[in-house]
Amino acid sequence: MAAKDDKQLEAARALVRDLAGRLNTDGWVRLWDGTRLPLGSAPKSDFEISIRDPGVIGAILRSPSLDSIIRQYVEKGIDFSGGTLVDFGLGLQDGRKSVKMKPAEFASLALKLSPFLFAKTADARDAHGFEGEITGKNRKTEDNRAYIQFHYDLSNDFYALFLDPEMVYSCAYYTDWSNGVEQAQHDKLEMICRKLRLKPGERMLDIGAGWGGLLCHAAKNYGVVAHGVTLSEEQLAFARAKAKRLGIDDRVTFELNDYSKLTGTYDKIASIGMYEHIGLKNIPAYMSKVRSLLADEGLFLNHAISRRAHKPKTGWLKSRMRPEKKAIAKYIFPGGELDDIGHSIAAMERAGFEVHDVEGWRLHYARTCQLWCERLTANREQAIAYVGEEKYRIWVAYLAGVSLAFSRGTLRLFQTLASKSAKRNPVLPPTRADLYR
Repeated sequence: MAAKDDKQLEAARALVRDLAGRLNTDGWVRLWDGTRLPLGSAPKSDFEISIRDPGVIGAILRSPSLDSIIRQYVEKGIDFSGGTLVDFGLGLQDGRKSVKMKPAEFASLALKLSPFLFAKTADARDAHGFEGEITGKNRKTEDNRAYIQFHYDLSNDFYALFLDPEMVYSCAYYTDWSNGVEQAQHDKLEMICRKLRLKPGERMLDIGAGWGGLLCHAAKNYGVVAHGVTLSEEQLAFARAKAKRLGIDDRVTFELNDYSKLTGTYDKIASIGMYEHIGLKNIPAYMSKVRSLLADEGLFLNHAISRRAHKPKTGWLKSRMRPEKKAIAKYIFPGGELDDIGHSIAAMERAGFEVHDVEGWRLHYARTCQLWCERLTANREQAIAYVGEEKYRIWVAYLAGVSLAFSRGTLRLFQTLASKSAKRNPVLPPTRADLYR
């Protein structure tokens, strides 16, 4: 047994040395015997990744996937301390290092790790993923509620640990990179209201109204009569209570409803962070529906996460889901699909909209998610009390990963402003100087 342990430890040390040479980053790895090994030539930080036992490496070797790594992290087979995952990821990113290997290199490494092939560890449960179909490609309207409630009905108290006091759960806007989340979310709400050129008495609709932050801000500061829809019961209860507490529930209303079932006419429509939930096949119907709800002289603001435009895929590649996307769909956002901005704009124009402004906020969301991750990490014990340690760990990893994806450009975010038709002159000034006063 001692000889087997020695072989596993030596193989683990060799693995870390190989990674250190490839990454040369500011961090450490602690093995199950207490050995602490550098992940670079001269690490100075206290950031440390720990591996609980040889079986953790064995489990990942037998099923080498992002899902396996997530399960090991959730079950504490892999852990970290001395900093956040965002800090570590940014260090890797700044160094432009990669762990990609040539086939021959991978085969050599796999041979060196053979002592772990049959190593056992405590089973990593798969108890926190969405139990239904995660891609949303064949969704029905009634599926939307299940997707939304899996994510948003987690716990209002949990979200409050890392969101701002207004409970705004979308990209903030940093007029100064040193601003905190509270100021940046206030500035985001202001920017949306200014882009929509809100006026007292106008009818405003928020599709995917969340916890009501935007509509309450718009009603208090711009005098609109506002209505919001959500599919989350937790959000609905919070938003209604907030409007009542502020004394504006006569002008701000919320309902539990799918956007496709809405009727009426609105002068201004906002969709903030909801577009990602509708599914790519439903985009034409979504655009047509929004346009049917918009007044002739109205404005529509679509705020959405996007991806890079991909080259056409054929065969099995066409249906292949990238590992990181599959993990997010399974554990965080089932049913979500990202569009690219070119396709989004084309869909708007095909529906009859005229597009006026497109603004990229990618780095704003990188910072927002980083600050959210830091705030959640700082409230670790309270978060665990609300949702359990496994769910807490999933969310820390999720926020860190999304922040890094925005930072390196894998994810993007755009605000797109459109009017109902090019046949009518939009009620917009000749320049956008007023937005940045």
